Amino acid sequence: MDDLEKAILISFDESGTIDSALKSQAVSFCQQIKENQTICRICIEKLCFCNLIQVQFWCLQTLHEVIRVKYALLSLEEKDFVRKSVFSMCCFDLIDDTNAIRVLEGPAFIKNKLAQVLVTLIYFEYPVIWSSVFVDFLLHLSKGAIVIDMFCRVLNALDDELISLDYPRTPEELGVAGQVKDAMRQQCVGQIVRAWFDIVSMYRNSDPELCSSVLESMRRYISWIDIGLIVNDVFVPLLFELILVDGEFEQLQGAAAGCVLAVVTKRMDPQSKLTILQSLQISRVFALVTGDIDPELVSKIAALITGYALEVLECYKRVTTEDAKEVSLELLNEVLPSVFYVMQNCEVDAPFSIVQFLSGYVATMKSLSPLREKQAHYVGQILEVIRAQIRYDPIYRDNLDSFDKIGREEEDRMVEYRKDLFLLLRSVGRVAPDITQIFIRNSLASAVASSSEINVEEVEAALSLLFALGESLSDEAMRAGSGLLGELVPMLLSTRFPCHSNRLVALVYLETMTRYVKFVQENTQYIPLALAAFLDERGIHHPNIHVSRRASYLFMRVVKLLKAKLVPFIERVLQSLQDTVARFTSMDYTYTSNEFSGPEDGSYIFEAIGLLIGMEDIPLQKQADYLSSLLTPLCHQVEILLMNAKLLNSEESQAKIVNVQQIIAAINALSKGFSERLVTASRPAIGLMFKQTLDVLLQILVVFPKIEPLRIKVTSFIHRMVDTLGASVFPYLPKALEQLLAECELKEMVGFLLLLNQLICKFNTSVRDIMEEVFPAIAGRVFNVIPKDAFPSGPGTNSEEIRELQELQKTFYTFLHVITTHGLSSIFLSPKSRVYLDSLMQLLLYAACSHKDILVRKIFIRLIKDWYDKPRGEEKVSGFQSFIIEAFATNCCLYSVLDKSFDFQDANTLVLFGEIVQAQKVMYEKFGDEFLLHFVSKGFPSAHCPQDLAQQYCQKLQGSDFKALKSFYQSLMENLRLQQNGSLVFR
Repeated sequence: MDDLEKAILISFDESGTIDSALKSQAVSFCQQIKENQTICRICIEKLCFCNLIQVQFWCLQTLHEVIRVKYALLSLEEKDFVRKSVFSMCCFDLIDDTNAIRVLEGPAFIKNKLAQVLVTLIYFEYPVIWSSVFVDFLLHLSKGAIVIDMFCRVLNALDDELISLDYPRTPEELGVAGQVKDAMRQQCVGQIVRAWFDIVSMYRNSDPELCSSVLESMRRYISWIDIGLIVNDVFVPLLFELILVDGEFEQLQGAAAGCVLAVVTKRMDPQSKLTILQSLQISRVFALVTGDIDPELVSKIAALITGYALEVLECYKRVTTEDAKEVSLELLNEVLPSVFYVMQNCEVDAPFSIVQFLSGYVATMKSLSPLREKQAHYVGQILEVIRAQIRYDPIYRDNLDSFDKIGREEEDRMVEYRKDLFLLLRSVGRVAPDITQIFIRNSLASAVASSSEINVEEVEAALSLLFALGESLSDEAMRAGSGLLGELVPMLLSTRFPCHSNRLVALVYLETMTRYVKFVQENTQYIPLALAAFLDERGIHHPNIHVSRRASYLFMRVVKLLKAKLVPFIERVLQSLQDTVARFTSMDYTYTSNEFSGPEDGSYIFEAIGLLIGMEDIPLQKQADYLSSLLTPLCHQVEILLMNAKLLNSEESQAKIVNVQQIIAAINALSKGFSERLVTASRPAIGLMFKQTLDVLLQILVVFPKIEPLRIKVTSFIHRMVDTLGASVFPYLPKALEQLLAECELKEMVGFLLLLNQLICKFNTSVRDIMEEVFPAIAGRVFNVIPKDAFPSGPGTNSEEIRELQELQKTFYTFLHVITTHGLSSIFLSPKSRVYLDSLMQLLLYAACSHKDILVRKIFIRLIKDWYDKPRGEEKVSGFQSFIIEAFATNCCLYSVLDKSFDFQDANTLVLFGEIVQAQKVMYEKFGDEFLLHFVSKGFPSAHCPQDLAQQYCQKLQGSDFKALKSFYQSLMENLRLQQNGSLVFR
């Protein structure tokens, strides 16, 4: 063993016993040898005389690298030597009389690497330099199985390395592949196909494994060789003989099926394809999928059947003559029973999409109206397939019911998987509505009839079908109960499944009820049944917390829709919900961790109750009694907590804070059912009850000033009361806003500004006094935390704190915009706020120049209109005119637009550009020639604007055509930017 062999063995060692330094030294030594000019000869010599597998692999790998990377640098003599040597090895010849080692006697991975080396030579040399490689190889096949096997490996490697489009190829590789295929078609493909046929015929009984290899290679080539070489009276019968043989050669059967599938899927014009598909008489293999054979073979036969069905369907879509369409339809009808069997009983090959095929087939039915008997039968089969495919696997039943990690994953997977199947169901429903509804009715009836809990998945699937069907029905069809809906919905409403305790069944039942509630709206005799389903143990009182929560939300939606029609049932609803409401209203009710895990839980129940009792159809006294029975105990709980706040330890305090959050959420939800008109105009007594409630809840801010979750909840309730009580909420606002602002943390400020936005939008200038009080405090805090220029950028700057500041800045700009657009810009000039005016203007100026924020520019336009009175020549703010002309106009309307970051190709930027031009128009209208003179004489020269273009700008600005001004200014900016080459930076 020489040094190279030792080094190769050490570098390949994986035992862990070799010293790492020695291994590194061995790798370096091998690398040095690779740089040797005679490396090709060294490798071939080793392949001839060394039987160590690691050495053989290293030599073949090195040869492959050298040919692939340095082929152009090799001498003609070296190329000739490598070519002859590699080819001799592939053909099981001796390279010279002395070598005793033959690579073809080595393991499969060595032979595959040798095939890869030969293919690399073919890449560079076939057909120009080495035109006879394939013909020469064919002459050696008579040596028997060892050379035939190698020939298959070479063909496979050629497909993998060059021809197959399953891998990404460079344009150069695609060009070489085209040349190789053209030359092979012209020179040797016919001979290769003949060799395949002869080998398979000769070895089918003695060496079926070899025949399988041959057919696997052949399958790869069928897509681009002349189809007539395979589809003929000789080869097709042989392939079907091999598929249908009743023996132990299942691998060979599968390989033959793969070749027929390659024939079936070969691209060609639809008429020729149809002729071939018809000639194959594929029905001969249908029985195999139902036989007792190897699962892998069943999978391959299934792939052949589904592939054939897809191609027939494609032919039907693309052929143009009626005769051809009829033939396609006959072939489809013939294969469909087997396709349905495969779908329901076999592992379907990944490339075959059940939904895609069936959707295509259903589309063909649209032209067949009315449906023929066979098609009607197949619709039923398709529905069977859909039902089978959407059914959950019983193995996950407990996981899905307890909704653990495995259950959640399986449900997510099925939700995604079902989407296309439900889409297909809707397509079928449109083509054959009666058949679809009968199928769903029978599925439901069958599920109802079952008396045991073992049919959980069956019931869930039947209900899911009914739910999905509803998505394709119009509101009119739903209300009228068209088709069988008049039977299906009452059946659904009155059913109690034995497996109703199951989470999935209960959920889909409630979702389906909600989907068909429009039927109930029109057929009010079913309202008691619908209410019962939501209010009993099938819904809100279901033992599973996930179901009861969802039932609460869905019940609220149902109430919202049925509303006035539920008035006669209010007493019954409130009675049924008494225990649920008691969880909030009863002082001695003990909360458990799994009942209400969050502060919002249960609020949908209160929203539903609010919608019911907030209607004007209810007599005032009754309405007041209902509302009082809810608000009084809820407020009482809050009052007791506030009185005892100092006596609670931290654990008790935490639990009570969660309770109070839930109470506020409940009251908030309850109030949604009461309109502003009702509580302020027609029934002020109801409004008074909400005012008293607001009084109580605002005390929370006094007793718990620093508890952020409570402050957020109270803020949310104030939002609600602004909408509910309207202007009558005013007396409560000053104190409430003062308390909220006193302890307002940075991240709370966003919520506080949103509340102020709501107040301004609702009450306009009526809130001027309030805003004058709170604005200075807001400005002071915001200017303390928001940077005066840009936020830091780069690694480590995308922290939560930075994101919060960015959100605050964005909300603050919106707040300023709301102030200015509602006639309140004088707030900035109040004695307390004037101290922040300079900071405000500088922040807005920077934002307008660099942030490209459209709102900020709108603020400036508004301020110019508000703070400068042209007729009198007065400005409300000293120095404002010069600030706008010298700072805003030049920086924000000229320099920032000249900056290369201002992208005229972006739609949002173009809208912003419109505001920039609008600002110039407003400045000219307000400031006249003072603006124009400064802009043109100071700004334009710094941007090197030619005098004639500056004059044109003046004319456009003074004219009345805004579009012409905008178009000219854009053109001017683009020309100046080209001239500046992006070097001008705005100040």
